Amino acid sequence: MNFDEILFIIGGFGKFQKILYVWICLPQIFLAFHMLVSVFTGAVPPHLCRSTWPSAGTPASSNFSHLATPDVWPALSCRVPFNHSNAAILGEEQPTVSCQGGWEYSTETFQNTIVTEWDLVCENASLNNMGSSIYMFGLLVGAVVFGSLADKYGRRIIILINLAIQAVFGVAAAFAPNFYVYTALRFMVGTTISGVIMNAFVLGTEWTGSKERMLAGIITDYFFGFGYILLAGVAYLIRDWRKLQLAISAPGFLFIFYIWVLPKSARWLMANDRTEEAWELIRKAAQMNGKPLTKDLEMCQVYKTEEKTGLKKKHSFFDLVRTPKMRKQSLIVFYLWFVNVLVYYGLSLNISDFGMNIYLTQLIFGLVEMPARTITLFTLNRSRKISQLAFLAVGGTACLLTIFIPNDLSTLRTILAMIGKFGITASLSIIYVYSAEVFPTVIRQNGIGIGSMCARTGGVLAPMMYLLRAISPHAPMILCGLCPLLGSALTLLLPETANKPLPDTIEDVEGSNLSEEDGGVKPVLNDSSNAWNVSINRKD
Repeated sequence: MNFDEILFIIGGFGKFQKILYVWICLPQIFLAFHMLVSVFTGAVPPHLCRSTWPSAGTPASSNFSHLATPDVWPALSCRVPFNHSNAAILGEEQPTVSCQGGWEYSTETFQNTIVTEWDLVCENASLNNMGSSIYMFGLLVGAVVFGSLADKYGRRIIILINLAIQAVFGVAAAFAPNFYVYTALRFMVGTTISGVIMNAFVLGTEWTGSKERMLAGIITDYFFGFGYILLAGVAYLIRDWRKLQLAISAPGFLFIFYIWVLPKSARWLMANDRTEEAWELIRKAAQMNGKPLTKDLEMCQVYKTEEKTGLKKKHSFFDLVRTPKMRKQSLIVFYLWFVNVLVYYGLSLNISDFGMNIYLTQLIFGLVEMPARTITLFTLNRSRKISQLAFLAVGGTACLLTIFIPNDLSTLRTILAMIGKFGITASLSIIYVYSAEVFPTVIRQNGIGIGSMCARTGGVLAPMMYLLRAISPHAPMILCGLCPLLGSALTLLLPETANKPLPDTIEDVEGSNLSEEDGGVKPVLNDSSNAWNVSINRKD
């Protein structure tokens, strides 16, 4: 009897699991805040060299109106005429020098941002993108570090530690004295995002029955989408970047009560030979779900210390690529993580490019998340594989079509970009569920950790992607189109996992092929715990 069969008996999504998902979903709102707050805290408002003012008595709003002409922007915002002649401001042949007296920033949309406070414009403009990439690099580091630690010490303790670090460093970022300290603090926050997202999702997956696993996974995405939408309102009400950073971080201290309510993973406890703790949790879950265990069920355990010791095997990252089928599936899943996050944040972090009100655009992009995640509820039960490749194809095709739309049809281009966002958002929701089902229990956290690392590599590159405009104005959207289409084609090589038990061992993935390659002796663990019925199959 494996763990999925136990979940079927005690209830795959009863009261115990529903309460668990409440605790898992609440932090998702704040994760969305931290992931997307740089859209507002790092926004670049219209700005002018102070010495380019037409006259001392001219209102600031009049000066910023000159920036409506793109050709004039460099002359007014980053350069000043050498002879300081007002008439020369618009002259193309006049010699210019860089701003010496600083900049004046429009306060029409923002009271201040990190850009206005630390003058991250003109020659220093690249520092803003670099700061976003360093934050995303923090997510990459967190994926590697906390994925491995969770396999060793458990999902629960890593979630608790990350929530604490996130609150402390998030609040500290609101009081950063300079850009470099701010970036370092944001890097630390980024590491915790991966630690919470990965382990909360895995904790929920490992407690949920196969039939309900898809629904449970999408629920967490709803809360992230809700945070996406809510951030638009919070940022609209709080126009000061320090107060906004404090507002999204300080509530994190409330999660201290998770110490008493967040359970461990019984599946992980079994996999690490902590059988008694696992059964105590299983009994508790069964009792809460109104399906208490019978004596006959509990007596089905076979705890053979000698056999267990002989068959115990340590697993590492290398097991993801050691065997042929596992290697193929792992590499494809890693690419899907990469491309989904690259395109998702490539679109999400550059909403100012649409030319609309930034708060309205954020709201609309957030609203797109909800139907995108909802539609997966109707497609995933039929097929994880077809759902994944179809939404990748929709997202990639829509982004690619934008390059053929003339600049004067900006509304049509925006609609296509939002369709692309719709497809990628749905695809990103699916990859969380799909990858958790592709990897076996013994290396699941390693697999999701490396997958998340690949995703964060895409996140690191996303803020820099728009620097490709120097090569071609269409280069970013070509990249956002071709990469998902390649991912869609590769998905055809993955197995279907809908309504199937989670694989517990690498042998479950490889099947008879691994038995033959290993010389005919294969330990078969019917559950990842080694605490269930154990047998050795030998090839005759």
